[in-house]
Amino acid sequence: MGVLIVLGTVGLVVVLVQRMGGAAVQVALPPASLGQPAGTRMLSVAAAEGRIAVLVARPDGTERLLLLEPGRGRVVGELRAAE
Repeated sequence: MGVLIVLGTVGLVVVLVQRMGGAAVQVALPPASLGQPAGTRMLSVAAAEGRIAVLVARPDGTERLLLLEPGRGRVVGELRAAE
């Protein structure tokens, strides 16, 4: 009878430790390159319907809005004002 109590207590402790240790889920994002020239500055970042919108200022003075796909970490669209 004492052996069953000890085994039950050990089993309970093991389950509790596993549940407490597995509570944090980490998601790794792939590295992303915006493909912009050196000296480009990020002005703002916002979520936009499953995409990430990044407003950048390029060294030549123009601003562009880049749309990133978060799952793959790549630029899927670019908006710029008429030149």
